[in-house]
Amino acid sequence: MKRDSSSCDTYNYGDSAYWDSKYLCEPGPFDWYQRYSALRPFIRKYIPTSSRVLMVGCGNAVMSEDMVKDGYEDIFNIDISSVAIEMMKKKCAHIPQLKYLKMDARDMSFFPDESFNSVIDKGTLDSLMCGTNAPISASLMIEEVSRLLKPGGIYMLITYGDPIVRIPHLHQEGCSWKIKLYIIPRPGFQRPGSSSSSSKLYLEPVPLTERGMLPPGFVLEDPDSHYIYVCKKMHATPPLPAAIMDPTTPDIVQ
Repeated sequence: MKRDSSSCDTYNYGDSAYWDSKYLCEPGPFDWYQRYSALRPFIRKYIPTSSRVLMVGCGNAVMSEDMVKDGYEDIFNIDISSVAIEMMKKKCAHIPQLKYLKMDARDMSFFPDESFNSVIDKGTLDSLMCGTNAPISASLMIEEVSRLLKPGGIYMLITYGDPIVRIPHLHQEGCSWKIKLYIIPRPGFQRPGSSSSSSKLYLEPVPLTERGMLPPGFVLEDPDSHYIYVCKKMHATPPLPAAIMDPTTPDIVQ
């Protein structure tokens, strides 16, 4: 498994210093890839509003706020950037359904095993895949996501990565998923010869081969499409040896 260099530049997206600088320079809200309105059909289908949800790499996006408006009751938001977390704590202090914690997705030992019904990742794995030690970082994050999910829980991964570069990471040793794949175009994309883009065409899962790859000859309408992997955890988390805990405890603000 290699660094996903096809969509990377010279920045280290796995480094908190990069993100702190970005959010200081660009404090306005920003949602990576897709807004909640585009993802809503998939989220509502697979994640009940009563679920305990973990949003990894929340940044300063409004997606969690939009989910609360849509009836979601319990969303933990984590990010490696202390600047983003402090910003969102202040902004959302009046929303009891949202909690914000500074945390690295590669080490979420603050949470016990099987703490969540679902985990949503919109670009965080992609960021780690563009950083240093990318394969190790990706492996650590996916291992942690699997650990935190209850059996039958959903990991929803929204990414630029097609199955060739994402399925090997998802199927690493110790993880067991039943995966469905959806592909949606980037916001604003219009099919050639059409004045609009119909979302109905993208609401059915894409058939995959036995190895979890796209069928031979499969053609993307939009070459910059986003992939939505709906990963259902199939087994309970095996017991692990006791880990050395960080004495610093993240501050939770409700």
